[in-house]
Amino acid sequence: MHNPSAKLLIIDDDEVVRASLAAYLEDSGFQVLQAENGLQGLEVFERDQPDLVICDLRMPQVDGLELIRRINKLTSDMPVIVVSGAGVMSDAVEALRLGAADYLIKPLEDLAVLEHSVRRALDRYQLRLENQRYRDKLEAANRELQASLHLLQEDQNAGRQVQMNMLPVTPWQADDLQFTHQIIPSLYLSGDFVDYFRVDEHRVAFYLADVSGHGASSAFVTVLLKFMTTRLLYEWKRNGVLPEFKPSDVLGHINRGLINCKLGKHVTMLGGVIDEQSGQLTYSIGGHLPLPVLFSEGKASYLDGRGLPVGLFAEATYNDLVMELPKSFSLTLMSDGILDLLPGDTLKEKEAKLPELVAQAGGSLDGLRQVLGLANLHDMPDDIALLVLSRNLA
Repeated sequence: MHNPSAKLLIIDDDEVVRASLAAYLEDSGFQVLQAENGLQGLEVFERDQPDLVICDLRMPQVDGLELIRRINKLTSDMPVIVVSGAGVMSDAVEALRLGAADYLIKPLEDLAVLEHSVRRALDRYQLRLENQRYRDKLEAANRELQASLHLLQEDQNAGRQVQMNMLPVTPWQADDLQFTHQIIPSLYLSGDFVDYFRVDEHRVAFYLADVSGHGASSAFVTVLLKFMTTRLLYEWKRNGVLPEFKPSDVLGHINRGLINCKLGKHVTMLGGVIDEQSGQLTYSIGGHLPLPVLFSEGKASYLDGRGLPVGLFAEATYNDLVMELPKSFSLTLMSDGILDLLPGDTLKEKEAKLPELVAQAGGSLDGLRQVLGLANLHDMPDDIALLVLSRNLA
């Protein structure tokens, strides 16, 4: 692992010993620098920056222990091998405490022992350097990750604020109709969306959409949905006379828009228009489950309807269904994430249970929050959206 041409510095005031060690280590392939005392050794160390130091303990001016201390101040983890004839236990302990890689006693009868000590110390030093490089890289990567996460959090906060600002006020009153909603994202941003608004003096429109996937990409499509529906209403109103405003036309318009955008996203959604003068609800289904649940006179049941998802098939067409609304009722629209909260092993069992729970909740959003335990949800696999519109609900 060590550098085969590593640079060694031998510091010893005994010229014979110094020369013999140098000759042997040079024959072993090392570059060898020499110094005859501690002060000179420090000068050579700072100038030539060796990979390892071999020093005696008993030297004039600066002894070996002081030399190790000064080297430690200049650079950390530099391997130092002490080769001393003193043989004093306290010196050996102090040298090792100061970080010496090894302590060998003169005379060295077999210089291979020194070579082995040098190679082992260099291997350890190289390993420490590599570990430090890995730590530095890891810390740099961690800093970059933290910075990226911070930026992502800022983007998510901004995206969430945009999404929250797009949602309608809840509760909202339109004459005797009341609208309430709740969206619970599985991630920070939601792919579910609801909206309701007044079309004209006697018509109110609403829809619930569930974008495929989760997170930011799906949340972006909810912004697009809001734009397309608002733009469509604006274009129709700009022409002077507002047409029938069929929900099926709106779904068809969104279907074409999503396909043309080529986002790889589709939406299941359902939308409706309530004519307050006639008391009729006109609605259209775009591949959405579960179907809306109508609650009236203590009973709850699904509305009829079916249709293809929106943004998936270019040839898709959508139908309108018309029904008379009771004088007192609530209509609950839910995204399919709600099914994950329901008892039952199959989708059919879960769907069969849903009207019972709506009836148990009295057809209200507050009641559903309690019945479904929406306040205590954690780590949901899917977004959940609920939209409840009601009239004269006791």
